[in-house]
Amino acid sequence: MKRCVMTVLALVLGTVSAAAQDWPTKTVKIIVPFAAGATPDVVARLIADYLQEKLQQPVIVENKPGASGNTGTDAVAKADPDGSTIGISIGGPLAVNTLLFSNLPYDPRKDLVLITMLVTQPSALAVNAGLGVNNARDLVDLIRRNPGKYAFGSIGTGSLSHLAMEAIALKSGAQLVHVPYASSPQAMTALIRNDVQMVCLPAISVVPQLSSGAVKILALSTAERSALLPGIPTLKEAGIDVDAEAWSGLIAPAGISDATVERVGKLVGEAMASRAIREKLTAQLMEPIPGTPAEFRAHIDADIARWMPVIEAAKIKID
Repeated sequence: MKRCVMTVLALVLGTVSAAAQDWPTKTVKIIVPFAAGATPDVVARLIADYLQEKLQQPVIVENKPGASGNTGTDAVAKADPDGSTIGISIGGPLAVNTLLFSNLPYDPRKDLVLITMLVTQPSALAVNAGLGVNNARDLVDLIRRNPGKYAFGSIGTGSLSHLAMEAIALKSGAQLVHVPYASSPQAMTALIRNDVQMVCLPAISVVPQLSSGAVKILALSTAERSALLPGIPTLKEAGIDVDAEAWSGLIAPAGISDATVERVGKLVGEAMASRAIREKLTAQLMEPIPGTPAEFRAHIDADIARWMPVIEAAKIKID
């Protein structure tokens, strides 16, 4: 009897392993919770092209924007866990939104499986050149002396661009006016026009505007200097203890097999390590950071711990 049970178990495990090795057996859909052209969308399409060429199976990208990334992330959570649907998400839907929304339609810990981190990109603290400051320390001194006089732009309430500036104000003992916009280009246009005097946006949104002379980058909100922009100091170098890197990661619906997660993670890790993709990411000021699900979880937990006191101090709530 015992030998029979072991034989059946071996057959079941062998079937599961084979199924994972055969992944994908049908079209794979990568859900992106933001519009086409956004950073997660760019990354998703690079991965989709790589997987499709390597596996000779169709891999498509489906954009489901809305509700600060919650709509698309929820679509992944509610998908069939057979490996045919995976998704890309960011720190908002996976971490920060648990602090901002009273009722998320999904539970990031129970309804999603973490596969691997994908990329990180630096955010840049930039000012209108007419403000007359040349470094982050000078900016802090200016806004501290003039509470409520200056405004910053963001790409929405609760976004990283909002939280980063609130953190800078909090750490500096300053008061700023928040003006949300629908996108990075709109926020940059407002900065150039001096409708707002400062922003903390993805560096890729700011760097192309430097040649006009209308804006200046004062610092990056990364823990260490970025290899992509090594000449720009960090906020921490200016004595402002704020770390606000944007990142994205690959997720799947809960219930997907461990073997499939391992295979997908391995293949995507190979994609992120390929020279062609690395070159394309560098051009977008993104760095690949693939890793284990445990490392992914630690990143999310660190974000929650980092932003909770900022959200509480600034009294930020979406619903």
